[in-house]
Amino acid sequence: MSHSITVSGERATANASAADQQPRVVVVCGLPGVGKTTVAERAAELLDAALLRTDVVRTDLFPDPEYTDAELRAVYDELFERAAAVVRDGRSVVLDGTFQHREYRERVGRTADDLGVAATLVKVECEAGVVRERIRQRADDASDADFEIHQQYRESFDAIEREHAVVDNSAGLDATREQVDALF
Repeated sequence: MSHSITVSGERATANASAADQQPRVVVVCGLPGVGKTTVAERAAELLDAALLRTDVVRTDLFPDPEYTDAELRAVYDELFERAAAVVRDGRSVVLDGTFQHREYRERVGRTADDLGVAATLVKVECEAGVVRERIRQRADDASDADFEIHQQYRESFDAIEREHAVVDNSAGLDATREQVDALF
């Protein structure tokens, strides 16, 4: 059963606690082009956390990626290794990637448990027409995804079956930042 929480200003007070000072793992997931990096960058800023992006890890490992299943596994393996190193150093980490497959989202929980820290899952959503326009306007971004890829992922994205927050990035930067600020 999926439990999602739509973020509102009311949550800001509920989230402010001593536990927020402890290192944690935050996953920002969703379809290509929905604004995951915008949300992840803001979360990292608010938490003074390291930001790790699958797009960057992929280009570090595979300068000319072929997007095979083996590459995908290698990217997520490396992402989790880097995240664990950050947490072991006493810092929070924000992971930015599609996390379209349930197995990688479940691995986040196991990794956080192994490290003795909390894990937060945030799914970013955005209206398709807005995504199409934003992808068209992208420049100098680490992501190679176009709108066709967005549509393919929409078909194959595994349902999220654990508690998670939802940030709607359809209305623009200010509205998105308000939601992220309320969450963190």
